[in-house]
Amino acid sequence: MESPAGRAPTPGALPYYVAFSQLLGLTVVAVTGAWLGVYRGGIAWESALQFNVHPLCMIIGLVFLQGDALLVYRVFRNEAKRTTKVLHGVLHVFAFVIALVGLVAVFDYHRKKGSADLYSLHSWCGILVFVLFLAQWLVGFSFFLFPGASFSLRSRYRPQHVFFGAAIFLLSVGTALLGLKEALLFQLGKLGPSRNQINSPVP
Repeated sequence: MESPAGRAPTPGALPYYVAFSQLLGLTVVAVTGAWLGVYRGGIAWESALQFNVHPLCMIIGLVFLQGDALLVYRVFRNEAKRTTKVLHGVLHVFAFVIALVGLVAVFDYHRKKGSADLYSLHSWCGILVFVLFLAQWLVGFSFFLFPGASFSLRSRYRPQHVFFGAAIFLLSVGTALLGLKEALLFQLGKLGPSRNQINSPVP
């Protein structure tokens, strides 16, 4: 079947791939929440459980919502370009705000406990990813949403924007996995030969 003039054809299997990606993303968020609730004691801001806000916010912001933002141009390829740009940017804003809450939570938790910040590979990778994410959004906003950038400049930068967007997303996933592994190692170190401290938060 011919697509309307000027519009890109939509692959027949795309809706199934998108539905699977959403199911997978929501499952990751739900499993993270269940892990924090059942095995980490839950989530709270004004207690030792404040640390648990960090992994949940990072998974929601820099993995689920950032992934959805990258899918916008595939899912809504036949919508008005301005609409997809705005939706792409807004999803990244939500991802940034939620990730920022996660960062504030872990830094505030360390401050209250008197612990050092940025003491692990995960923490340095996390800061790098967050700074790259923010820089990517600001540059993208300046080039594609803020009026004033020339068409030729946008065309030259677009491939770099797409590449760095995908790279930052993959770095986010890798950093999240690194953080979960770090949490597991902390927990195993605290448990030692006994297993009676399973609900204590990560230091």
